[in-house]
Amino acid sequence: MTLLQTLSVDSLSTADSLALEATKENIGLLDLLIKGGYMMIPLYLLFVLAIFIFVQKLLTLKKAAKTPAHLLDQVKVLVQSGQIEKAKALCMGENTPVANMISKGIERIGSPLKNIEVSIENVGKIEIYKLEKNLGLLATVAGAAPMIGFLGTVTGMIQAFISIAQEEGMVSPKLLSMGIYEAMITTATGLVVGIIAYLGYNYLVTQVSKLVHNMEYTSIEFIDLLQDK
Repeated sequence: MTLLQTLSVDSLSTADSLALEATKENIGLLDLLIKGGYMMIPLYLLFVLAIFIFVQKLLTLKKAAKTPAHLLDQVKVLVQSGQIEKAKALCMGENTPVANMISKGIERIGSPLKNIEVSIENVGKIEIYKLEKNLGLLATVAGAAPMIGFLGTVTGMIQAFISIAQEEGMVSPKLLSMGIYEAMITTATGLVVGIIAYLGYNYLVTQVSKLVHNMEYTSIEFIDLLQDK
């Protein structure tokens, strides 16, 4: 009985010491990111690029959506009263996609209605291009980051097995496990960057679609206004 108690105490002491050593060897997030290898550099750059594009486009879309709700009503009153230049100046003062489209339509008042429609559509295409600019690059980051992460894992595993092959005698489990977890860091980082870029891309696409719908609706309302004039 005494022997069993002694063995039990020894096993508990061994477990405690192992747990203590594991605690001491805990690796922080920053250490993990550093240990990922040179393939982490492009992932860091892609992450910074994704954040920059997202913030830039978010500010652009926020500014583009600031068209006053009653702008078209004010333009309607001015146009019907013959104050064309004042209506045009009102739109130019807003400097938003919707206002720019209406301003171009006002500038073409007196021309055939078809020509006015074409002018508004051309301005609309230019404004949509500005809204969608760099969204494709953000989508590229969302797709490229996980692939670069997987590439980093493959190259890391190759290096780990080369190190193992160069070892003489018994291979240390610690050497094998360190090589594997360092290689897997790039995969995890690539997936995180890709997910963030993908979510940001889809959010921006949704906001652009809302603005484009508003632009189309406003252009139709303006054409109806000219027909009633």
